[in-house]
Amino acid sequence: MLDNKQLNSFLQAAELGSFSKAAQKAFVSVTALIQQINLLEARLKVKLFIRSHRGLTLTPSGKIFYKDAKYMLDYWRESVSRARLAAASEGPAPVRIGTSIITPSRFLLDLWPHIQKENPALKIQLVSFENTPENARGILSRLGENIDVVAGLIDEGFSSAYGCKMLELFQAPVCCALSRHHPLASKKILTMKDLAGQKLLLLKRNGFRRIDALRADISRKCPQIEIVSFPFYDITVFNQCETQGTLLMTIENWDNVHPLLKTLPVKWDYTLPFGLMFSPKPSPQVRDFLKAVQKIKNAKPL
Repeated sequence: MLDNKQLNSFLQAAELGSFSKAAQKAFVSVTALIQQINLLEARLKVKLFIRSHRGLTLTPSGKIFYKDAKYMLDYWRESVSRARLAAASEGPAPVRIGTSIITPSRFLLDLWPHIQKENPALKIQLVSFENTPENARGILSRLGENIDVVAGLIDEGFSSAYGCKMLELFQAPVCCALSRHHPLASKKILTMKDLAGQKLLLLKRNGFRRIDALRADISRKCPQIEIVSFPFYDITVFNQCETQGTLLMTIENWDNVHPLLKTLPVKWDYTLPFGLMFSPKPSPQVRDFLKAVQKIKNAKPL
């Protein structure tokens, strides 16, 4: 079991690039902080820092561990917060809804009055997380531990890849995001003809079966569209869309991700399933939550 004090010392040193600055921020001596780092490296049997007179830099192993350590410490804090909240309140534990910049909880909050009407005893708690590939894989593989439900685009392959179950809520029309300064931004709806000659950012192959099929169909019907692949939906690809003047395949639920982008519908029939992902063995309150959502939205499990 890793020590939270050691993890925190490591994160502070990694972010500040200095043992002395990290020690000053943590109100401990430099010697005490270095001792924590040494203990952590000894426990992991991995060198995390390259020490030089210029300061600290992470080793390749240290860079990988940094992402995981940040994830572990954030969720430990969330877990403590939820435990204290549960101890201070009566009734069943809240349903923990994961939320990030690409997994918005807004539409669930809009449904909340209807959910409470179905089951007044239900409570929800929003749990924020950083949208990275590592976090996404970890959260979907461990649904029910720190996060109960995540909303977003769903795919048949997720069940076998992550061992989670899904509830399809609706088919989200595929749209295009583009800079508000883009020549096409003045249009109310785009057509295939508008997209000809444009660069269109699409998720890389083998990441999402429905998007793979969409990519193949677009290439067949309009080869003049230059498809540019990207590895993962995060703020980086939305920034790329804005700064490079490209188009980005998106959905209406993501229209507030980037303030300088505009989301436009496209005159085509492409849609992607949007829904909830949850553990194969949900808690009683999560089951009640899903039943309420399913009844309101007439949703279907996948």
